[in-house]
Amino acid sequence: MARSSFAGRATLVVVVVVVVVAAVAAVAAIAALPAVAQGQASLPRPGHRAGGTDRQPFALSTGKPIHVGHNPCAIAITPNGRTAYVVNCDSYTVTPINLATGTPGSAIKISRSPGAIAITPNGRTAYLTNEGVSGNGRTVTPITLATGKSRPAINVGGWDPDALAITPNGRTAYVGEFSSNKVTPIRLATGTTGPAIKAVREPSALAITPNGRTAYVANYSSNTVTPINLATGKLGHPIKVGNTPAAIAITPNGRTAYVANYDWPGNGGTVTPINLATGKSRPAIRVGKGPVAIAITPDGKTAYVTDKGNYNGDTVTPINLATGKPGHPIKVGRVPVAIAITPNGRTAYVVNSWDNTVTPIRIK
Repeated sequence: MARSSFAGRATLVVVVVVVVVAAVAAVAAIAALPAVAQGQASLPRPGHRAGGTDRQPFALSTGKPIHVGHNPCAIAITPNGRTAYVVNCDSYTVTPINLATGTPGSAIKISRSPGAIAITPNGRTAYLTNEGVSGNGRTVTPITLATGKSRPAINVGGWDPDALAITPNGRTAYVGEFSSNKVTPIRLATGTTGPAIKAVREPSALAITPNGRTAYVANYSSNTVTPINLATGKLGHPIKVGNTPAAIAITPNGRTAYVANYDWPGNGGTVTPINLATGKSRPAIRVGKGPVAIAITPDGKTAYVTDKGNYNGDTVTPINLATGKPGHPIKVGRVPVAIAITPNGRTAYVVNSWDNTVTPIRIK
């Protein structure tokens, strides 16, 4: 996912670029969380170097911000690394960016309120979740990238589709429906849905292993991650993580997942590593306040985490994955909610929802 699950909903409340997830991340996006929660089950969603002996450069420089639409909330990059597509939640548009020039193109209009975005491995189609107003959406919209035209929306059956990931073979998309507590597969060749997978709890983010066998679902209100066997649709034992997990990414070797714990209302913040072979979580890594998106470099050495805070964050925290140590925060725009890294691993692009911009970070 290349988006935060908490990025772009203005009134209510966080791949596929293979190295992240979004995103998948990944996804109901939020741009403004309500001030009061009604209990955990209904929580609103909300040059740098590492210290010590593990010094390594995490950011060589930040580039000029690229202006996009209103309240950008998600991002995905094509597999060839030439174009980024930024979802503008309040504009009901998607802005393409030519990454060679940093120039935004003409916005693609979406008829339904957009949220998460994922691009097929062949780079031909993007899929967007349609969250609707206050979570009343229940569709996913395909966009043909060669023409910039949207196709008829696919009804997933449940409310508030908030998380999205596509299998590495490009055959199936999995959609987490936050308000319906389920995950629905879509056969992309036909645009038809399969049987819903239930027993997850407010799915806020999805990531699929590089071998395509297992999906890991972040359950926002139960502070867990649930593995799903994609061949059978069977759920594994939930894995305990931090408070209100908002995003998840899996390393390219498929051995470890990293979960960004938003810690509602964004006053704390950790990332929990999970050993996928054992299904056990490891000690949490302290990052900036309110992390809502995470991306991992193609070489698997570094994770970058957006620190949204309680709508007052403006940094990205790098993590050395070999040591588990965070580096110094990288200054970006206001309220960073999504991040994606180019396939060559040279640049990260950070979506700043309150500035209506995308900040390039040269990392290699």
